[in-house]
Amino acid sequence: MEITAAVGAVLGAFGLSGAAGLNAWLPLLVVGVADRAGWIDLGSSYGWLSSTPALIVIAVVFLLDLVGDKIPALDSALHGIGALVAPASGAILFAAETSLSAQLPPAVAAILGAVTAGSVHAGRAVARPFVTGTTAGVGNPVVSTAEDGTSLVLTILALAVPVVAFVVIVVVLIGLGWLAFRAARWLRGGRGRG
Repeated sequence: MEITAAVGAVLGAFGLSGAAGLNAWLPLLVVGVADRAGWIDLGSSYGWLSSTPALIVIAVVFLLDLVGDKIPALDSALHGIGALVAPASGAILFAAETSLSAQLPPAVAAILGAVTAGSVHAGRAVARPFVTGTTAGVGNPVVSTAEDGTSLVLTILALAVPVVAFVVIVVVLIGLGWLAFRAARWLRGGRGRG
């Protein structure tokens, strides 16, 4: 049974870190609240996520990011900042999720989380100019809302049904890879004509 818990923790950790690539603050907030409510146990090493000061700071930054990412010019700046924040969030979430069940060294867990969140974030950051260019910015709030919703669903799945979360993150990575490829082709085509 111990191996099942470890595998579930690792699959859930991939889901949480992938969710952090879409919205760095939302999974941190959900995990902190879940630990505070007693729905999950982060253990003493990551219990700080559910402390009142941490929850307040994460909630405020989450709300600022939530609104800012809907504004076409501001979303690009936030994606630049997110290139650092998303991998850090993914590293924390992966390590926190696997700390109690899996026998992964913390450094390995942090690297896996940072790479997963960073890959998802890079895909969305590359695809966003394509959305901005093809919709004159009108599609940005729609795409941002979809990213936030996917991050929330992925976070809940990672905590409740880790196998499904892992499958979803694989699908998200494939989809973002396809969008990044299309965006690169669109940018090359646009430059060739100009």
